[in-house]
Amino acid sequence: MRIADYMTDNDVKLSMGNKLTPEQAALWQQAFAAGNRRFAAADMSADEVLRWKYQRFIKTYLASVQGMDRQIGTLLDYLQQHGLLENTLIVYSSDQGFFLGENGWFDKRWMDEVSSRVPLLMQWPGHIQPGTSSEALVQNIDFAPTLLAAAGVTPEKPMHGVSLLPLFASTPEKWQRDLYYHFYENPGFHGVARHYGVRTERYKLVYYYQNDEWELFDLVTDSADQVNLYGKPGYDAITRDLKERLHKLRVQYQVPETDPEVAWYYAPVVRMVEQLMMWL
Repeated sequence: MRIADYMTDNDVKLSMGNKLTPEQAALWQQAFAAGNRRFAAADMSADEVLRWKYQRFIKTYLASVQGMDRQIGTLLDYLQQHGLLENTLIVYSSDQGFFLGENGWFDKRWMDEVSSRVPLLMQWPGHIQPGTSSEALVQNIDFAPTLLAAAGVTPEKPMHGVSLLPLFASTPEKWQRDLYYHFYENPGFHGVARHYGVRTERYKLVYYYQNDEWELFDLVTDSADQVNLYGKPGYDAITRDLKERLHKLRVQYQVPETDPEVAWYYAPVVRMVEQLMMWL
């Protein structure tokens, strides 16, 4: 997760990979080849290399976002030109959040606020007042129930998520929701410990069950997850309440007690690491 140790040549476009078409490869060379030659010829310290990698990564990341914004604009223009905008619910979101240097990290997967928060913008003329915002806790499992409800469709089977349509009202009802998070891909390339947890409006409780370690954060006084309050005096009642909430969520979502097997595409890496550890 640290830029210095794990950011690959592919991440910073020093390596092109082998999945591009000839036309794409030519564009890649046009964008990065000259800068790569300058990097190879430079006499940089380890700290300078680290800073160069971050600058290369963040600028290509932002360029990708800009390209995506341009395509979204093209789509919105099409809807407007064809008279479809007024009858279309637009939902804009993303994958998990991404560390871009916070705590010296990149990538994601932790339950930290940086990597568990995602953007969610919605537009629906006549149903959502432009310029409104909400602090309600929602998850990506809510997208399908919301779209079905907007289309007047009742799912045949129960779904884990809930419809967000009540939040569109001019005076929404009180929204009570706890969020559940779970990461179990370990062993794996990223080395993130298996963990699950609950996030309420104010607190977050995380359990690293491979190591039997807990974290508790007060997101009002510590929005960056820096001070672990678990086991500290004065937090016993809060911890008990959060553990009860966490247990209820695991039952609600029918979380298996045994994790699934490591994804097939990580299996060769896992076997290699296991063999190396036996050799050592």
